[in-house]
This record gives sequence, structure tokens and C-alpha cells, in this order.
Amino acid sequence: MTDQFTGVLAAALTPFTADASAVDIAGIRRQVEHIVAGGVNGLVPGGSTGEFTALTTEERTVVNRAYIEAAAGRVPVIAGTGALSTAETIALTQDAAEAGAAAAMIVPPFYDVLSFPELLAHYAAVTAAVDLPIMYYNIPAATGIELSAEEFGELGRVTGVTCFKDTGGDFPKLTRVHFDQSEDITALNGWDTLTFAAFALGARAGVWGAASVIPQLCSDLHRALVVDRDLDRGRALWALINPICVFLETHNYACAIKTGARLVGVDAGPTRRPILPLPDADVEEFRVLLRDAGAEVVA
Repeated sequence: MTDQFTGVLAAALTPFTADASAVDIAGIRRQVEHIVAGGVNGLVPGGSTGEFTALTTEERTVVNRAYIEAAAGRVPVIAGTGALSTAETIALTQDAAEAGAAAAMIVPPFYDVLSFPELLAHYAAVTAAVDLPIMYYNIPAATGIELSAEEFGELGRVTGVTCFKDTGGDFPKLTRVHFDQSEDITALNGWDTLTFAAFALGARAGVWGAASVIPQLCSDLHRALVVDRDLDRGRALWALINPICVFLETHNYACAIKTGARLVGVDAGPTRRPILPLPDADVEEFRVLLRDAGAEVVA
């Protein structure tokens, strides 16, 4: 396991111009400054929060490279490079490596559901082709692939995948991997409302979209639970953060994150269609939740 998979890793969004026709590079720089200033430990662009399925292949390379350039070595960037074919996944991962990514997060192909042997072959091909730590992106609701705890361990042993971001929401399974398969693969949290439980369990890191909106609160939670081992402080922080996480998981996630970014003063433009803006009532609800948590909200 490599050092960059430690602490709070912000699932980063993709800023667009006002009409959503192009990636907003200046907007990426604003996002990075906002997140890094909040003490977050790393950036993960190009995932679901970053609307990667709405980007062209060229835009995906542009976004990853822009985040790497803006981070300027201050925090590691784990670039999302999963694609529908092995060849495109390798090409995107090679480009991220050449640009200076610290690692790559790779979701398995998500249209034709892969068998476990096909999954192993896919990741083995990527790890053989690119000398870069690989994070498996576990999101069964999108891929249809539901691995057992033992299969996660085999994935690490056979392919060289070092860890996985768990966006499956099965905390008992994550716990089994954490205790029983840790020699072969490291379980990282990727389900917002399980963040407190995962850090309390001992998960080394969490890939967390809320960290793109409230980075300081997210960093404070990690420090309280993991660094300082102050359970009372962690509980108090989680009482503020959890309602925000519940809100995010109740709406289209990328759209909710972009709404939050706008509310805290780092507007990243709209989501791309077919995703529509949140209704005004939901925006106002989010505004109240952020204020209640102590976040500075713009008018």
C-alpha cells in the first residue's frame, strides 16, 4: 500500500462553462485551491462526481492533466481512468501517468457485466502496461459486479491492484476485507454516510465527494478520529457533517456536489444533460444544512 492513499481524498467535480459546452480550466484551479486550503490529503478527478461518463476521451485527459497541474505536487492526484475497453483504459491510464498522476482509480467496464476471470484479466492487463498504483472503483449499482470479500483479496493478489474505493455501501463486507484480506488489498471508504464508521474501523482513507464542498470539516473529522483518536470530537463533527452526506446521497450526486460548490463560493457551472439542476426548494435545504454545519455560504 502506498502512502498517497491516506486520509481524506476529495472526489473532485468537473467544472464546465455556463452552457456546459466545455471544461472550465480556471474553474478546476479554483476547485483545487478551495480543497487544498481545507487540508484535504488528495484529489480524485475523473470519477462519478466528475461526470466522467459525460466527457469525451479528450476531455477526460484534459481534466486529469488540469487537476495534476493545479495541484502542483501539494497533494497527490489519483486520476479516474476507467473505460469500457481494456485498450482505452490503458491509454487513459498511461496518459495520467505521463502527466504526473500519483495513481489511477479504475472502474470496471460497466455495460456488459464482466465475469470474475474477465475482471482479473482486465486489471492484470492495465497493471502490466502502466507502472502506476491502481485503485479499483467498486460501484456495483453502476457496474453490476458484486465481488465477495475473498474475490477482493484475489483481485489484489492476481492483478497488482493495491486498494479499492468502496461505493457499494456494504459495511459488513468492507469490514471483512479490512480484517481478512488486508495483506492483499486495502479497503477504502467511498460511501459518504459510512465515513465515520469506516474511519472508526481503521480505514486508511476515504474518497469523499463532500470534501469538494466542505473540505475543512472533512479534514477535521479525519484528524479527530484517526490522528487524535478523539471520539467525542469526532462524534460532534459527524453530527454536523452527516446531514450533508444524507442530502448528497438523496439526490443526483454530481449535481448535488456542484450545487454545494456554488453555495460555498466556488461555482463549477452546471451538470451536463440529461442531469437537470436541483429544484429551488432542495437548493435552499442544502443552504440551511451547510450553514448549520458552520460552512460559509454565499448569498
